[in-house]
Amino acid sequence: MTHGELLQRISVDPAVCGGKPCIRGHRIWVSLILDLLASGLTTEDILEEYPQLTAEDIHACIAYASEMTRERVIHTA
Repeated sequence: MTHGELLQRISVDPAVCGGKPCIRGHRIWVSLILDLLASGLTTEDILEEYPQLTAEDIHACIAYASEMTRERVIHTA
């Protein structure tokens, strides 16, 4: 699956979840999946917790985060 195809799996709709980026067709925030990955959960762990998702959905979240870092810099302490 290409980077562009992965990004199509993410939706941003002001009427859904207050406009937060979500996995298309679900009300699961991209940031939630990224937080889970950052805390050490594996793709398999996340899929066990959210069986309605696919590995491609998780890869889409990573691709979306990659695109966001091209646009903004987040300053840390």
